[in-house]
Amino acid sequence: MFGKGLLQAGWLLGCLMLLNACNKQLDFTADGRLPGVEDAFTDYNRVRGYLNSCYGYCPSPSMNRASFTDEAQDADDITSGSDFINWYRGALTASTYASNSADGSPWTTLFQGIHQCNTFLKYIKTAVIYAREEEKEGWIAQAHTLRALYYLQLIKRYGGVPIFKEPLGIKHDFSQDRRAKFGEVVQFILADCDSALTAPDSQFGFSWNIYDNQFGIMTRAIPYAIKSQAITYAMSPLWNDGTFTLEAAATITAEALFQCTANGYKLFDVTPAATIAQNAYAYYFITSSNDKRTVDKETIFQQGSQLAVWRDAGMPTTAGMSKAGPCPTQDLVDAYEMANGEPPILGYSDADHLVPLVNPASGYDPNNPYAGRDPRFYASIYYNGAVRFLNQPNGRKVAAYMGGADSVSETDRRYTRTGYYQRKFNNSVSSQSSNADGAIRLLRLAELYLNFAEMAYQAVGPDVPVTVNETSMSARQAVNAIRKRAGMPDFPAGMDKDAFEKKYRNERRIELAFEEHRFFDVRRWKILNQTDKFVTGMRIRVSGPELVYTRFRFNDRGSVADRFLIYPIDKNEVDKILGLSGVNWQNPGW
Repeated sequence: MFGKGLLQAGWLLGCLMLLNACNKQLDFTADGRLPGVEDAFTDYNRVRGYLNSCYGYCPSPSMNRASFTDEAQDADDITSGSDFINWYRGALTASTYASNSADGSPWTTLFQGIHQCNTFLKYIKTAVIYAREEEKEGWIAQAHTLRALYYLQLIKRYGGVPIFKEPLGIKHDFSQDRRAKFGEVVQFILADCDSALTAPDSQFGFSWNIYDNQFGIMTRAIPYAIKSQAITYAMSPLWNDGTFTLEAAATITAEALFQCTANGYKLFDVTPAATIAQNAYAYYFITSSNDKRTVDKETIFQQGSQLAVWRDAGMPTTAGMSKAGPCPTQDLVDAYEMANGEPPILGYSDADHLVPLVNPASGYDPNNPYAGRDPRFYASIYYNGAVRFLNQPNGRKVAAYMGGADSVSETDRRYTRTGYYQRKFNNSVSSQSSNADGAIRLLRLAELYLNFAEMAYQAVGPDVPVTVNETSMSARQAVNAIRKRAGMPDFPAGMDKDAFEKKYRNERRIELAFEEHRFFDVRRWKILNQTDKFVTGMRIRVSGPELVYTRFRFNDRGSVADRFLIYPIDKNEVDKILGLSGVNWQNPGW
């Protein structure tokens, strides 16, 4: 909500949340009045309660987001009136977008969160309470970090938005507000993060560590991760407005990565028992991040609860499952390299992507297509013949061939639409448990490696190190760190920028599959109409002792027009601003 709606809803929500903060109701004043906002900043518990009310406005990552990309075709595309039917048809307007989007339209919610943070930052400056100074500085740092996080979530969806540094007063003139440029908002985000990082590193302030009852609280790693993603987006073709240079972006992403690794963050590398997970990558996504960083030292910020993959992206033979959910596409399967680091196919000889050009150096066998692939393939996708439960290696295997128990269906949403099922985040030991599956991480260290690589190869080339405070790394070294954890060979030295970019973008696609990044990446790179125009699947037929693999193509998607690069602003908000200022704030095409 924006305009007067933002002020009223944000102020009212703030008061209501303040009343309930920390499970302690505010006392009425002696004359029976409900205390004003400023009254909350005269008491230690009330201040902490108001800070708590600044949390909770960031959209949580959704497993279903994959179905709005070329990663998956959703099993609900056969359900009348489903979000996915409307999305694939492109039958969305500014008025209906929210009801068909993976996260609705978080415009209102995010601005409410910003309003809460602004209010806290205004009143905490003059608050007279008994608290350690480092604790008070830590509270301020949390509020700055949250505001930066909320603005990042806004601009990656809507583009440039108005910047509010103060809570809006009753007499605020909304007709004078303007949408800042993308780069201007990123400058504000970076400044907020830098302000947060001036707080002391203390258990009572703003720490690198996570202590008891602090899961989900802003820590020192988060502003670095926000800076890394914000500047990477700012330098992307969709959003680059000249505010920053590539050299500055490479330095910012390098510092973010180096600071985190210097303070105990590392890629998850715990080798699991063979009966629990296939490799460290698979194990990471079913390991709880709520462990005070004792085991999981990669997660920077989770945001969101555990998934129920067994139920919402399950298989028809799992008791209690409701649908197959996001069904991985053949396009995604083709993107996984062979274990030797070679791509299995070099492209397609036809416009429908049904006749692949096999890379002779890869060892890929079209008649045995799932052998010898990147270990992340086995961790992320259930394919025909995959072992269903790792603790039962001689038990049931996925039967996705035609007529098999898990085969492709065009009439039942419990069955795959593409020939594949999602495995990532699914605990392969437990067949049915809401507490066993993993969660999507909103921010994790692997992304910081990739963001740095993306900025560094463009700024100085793939092999030239970037140095910050005596720590150096090249783009190729950063990607190789990701691949080492996955058990994949290094990128070769000496690649030119174009070759590196192609291989880097594929690496990012694989490493971050089903984590929402693909949706935003193809948009900020402005390649949506190349990647998402249509997707393909695989039908497998039994012919005597052999399996015959036949690719098939889904209908064109109508959601690749340029207007789908950016969310539409809620129509009622656009109408309010138009009425106040005569300026139409709606994004292009909507």
